[in-house]
Amino acid sequence: MTTSTKGNLPYHITAAVTAAIWGTTFISSKLLLAEGLSPAAIMVLRFALAYVCMLPLVRGRIFADNWRDEAQMALLGITGGSLYFLLENTALIYTQASNVAIIIAATPLLTTLAVHRIAHQESAGRRLYICSLVSLAGVALVVFNGQFLLKLNPRGDLLTLGAALTWVAYSILVLRLEKRYPPTMITRKIFFYGIVTLLPYFLFRPEHITLEMLLRPTVAANLLYLGIAASLICYWTWNMVIRHLGAIRATNYLYLNPIVAMITAHFVLGERITPLALAGTALIIFGVSMAQRRPRAERSETPKDEK
Repeated sequence: MTTSTKGNLPYHITAAVTAAIWGTTFISSKLLLAEGLSPAAIMVLRFALAYVCMLPLVRGRIFADNWRDEAQMALLGITGGSLYFLLENTALIYTQASNVAIIIAATPLLTTLAVHRIAHQESAGRRLYICSLVSLAGVALVVFNGQFLLKLNPRGDLLTLGAALTWVAYSILVLRLEKRYPPTMITRKIFFYGIVTLLPYFLFRPEHITLEMLLRPTVAANLLYLGIAASLICYWTWNMVIRHLGAIRATNYLYLNPIVAMITAHFVLGERITPLALAGTALIIFGVSMAQRRPRAERSETPKDEK
């Protein structure tokens, strides 16, 4: 482990833990869907809970320095919230869950391409791309879990690709704003604009959510988990690790999502884990760990006083 990596070790651990928590959200959402909540309702409720819990922590300015930055904050709420969840969940109507999982898993690779090739905000060598492809191959083995069923569905697959691209846009926007605004403010704006931009959706698809439904133990427990742990805490920590590690290295930890989802589904839902899925897990861990290592050329350029 290099000196730079050692110095950023808390942020690497934070990124891995955040990705792991997000990997469990698929199971929580599945349990809430079984209780009668729609994907849009789940997203609004978890963001609303997170926003309300953040209000006592709000200090200083409410709005951004100028209207352009405020507009970018609104885009964060759309790309990291309302539009992302709507595209991903709508895609599940038209295509298989395995298709969605595989395409969403390509987000780190797409982020590397966008941040490096398009935005020119971070550097990325050939090895980083190779590691990303190795991890993506491991994701495929974990997602299929011994059952290779992949049927192309243009509408659903394009919607999923759109969801992945919105998260890429979210990562680039965070990079632009994190130098001028604290993670807490960015996180609060994401929740606010995520809720506001999704509310018009309910004009076309009204929801009937009762207090009795929300007070059910399964519903209350999972909403608290999604709202506090997966939203309030994880969005804040994710914006923080992007600030310190950069979007490319932080996003590579998202490859851990399928591993955690697989393990959680095994213990909570009784889904089986095959040897092929374990092989995929090994590939993901290898790819992610190698991606976080700095190339030897970069290490040799490190000033002596930093060693």
